[in-house]
Order: sequence, then structure tokens, then C-alpha cells
Amino acid sequence: MDAYLWLKLVHILSATLLVGTGLGTAFFMWTTHRSGDIDAIRVVSRRVVWADWLFTAPAAIIQPATGLAMLHISQRGLDAPWLKWAIGLYAIAALCWLPVVWIQIQVRNIAEHAAVNRQILPDRYYRLMRIWFALGWPAFTAVVIIFYLMTFKPG
Repeated sequence: MDAYLWLKLVHILSATLLVGTGLGTAFFMWTTHRSGDIDAIRVVSRRVVWADWLFTAPAAIIQPATGLAMLHISQRGLDAPWLKWAIGLYAIAALCWLPVVWIQIQVRNIAEHAAVNRQILPDRYYRLMRIWFALGWPAFTAVVIIFYLMTFKPG
């Protein structure tokens, strides 16, 4: 079987997993945050952190690995404009995602402490969630544009 096509399949599946997990966990994290239910926030934030390590992190590593392998097999370079844009946008998404992971861990810990001690969520929790929300937009936008670039390969 053609190695390029297998790599392409893994690349597409990992991209789907990356976007799907990211969008799904963001939806549950945000809607649970908006509920104000500390016990729910504690449970969901714990699951979101877990999902990032199980699904998002491996997919984020598989993406450039399979992309570079496909370039190598097809004997193409990194000089196509669409590919340069895709790599730059991937870097932006990654630079947003790394602090988001740290924030999710902090939120998990804060919610755990508040739930166990039957306290309200502190101001720090709300500040972190505002930053988390703000970082999600450029990351998600970058990934949607990458999907466009990878599909249509303009220029």
C-alpha cells in the first residue's frame, strides 16, 4: 500500500481529532463555566485536562510529523506559500494552546480546592477563564484557515 496515502489518512484523522477535541472540550469547559456550578466545573475541567493529554497533545505532535513525512515522500519542499502560511498559523495555534493547557490545569486545581472546601471561586479563576476564552479565538481561527489552506492549496 502507498505510504503517502497512509500518512495522509493519519494526517487527516489527527487533524479531525485535534479540531474536534479542541472544539468539544472548549464547548463543555465554557458552558460549564457559565453554569457557575463549582462541582460541575471541577469535574469538567479535570476531564478537559485529561482529554488534552490523551487526544490533543498526540494529535498536535502527529500533525507536523505526518506533514513533513508526506513532503519528504512527495519530494516537495517547504517553499509553497500556502504551506508557509499553514506552518505559521500552526505555530500561532500552538502558542495559544500551550498557555490554555496551563490555564486549564490551574482552573482544575482552583475548582477542586473550592469544591472540597465549599468555597466560592476566587477572582483568579475568573481572570484565568477570560484569558482562556480570549486565547481560544485566534487558535480556532488559525486552525480553520489551516483546513482551508490544506484543502485548496492556493497560490
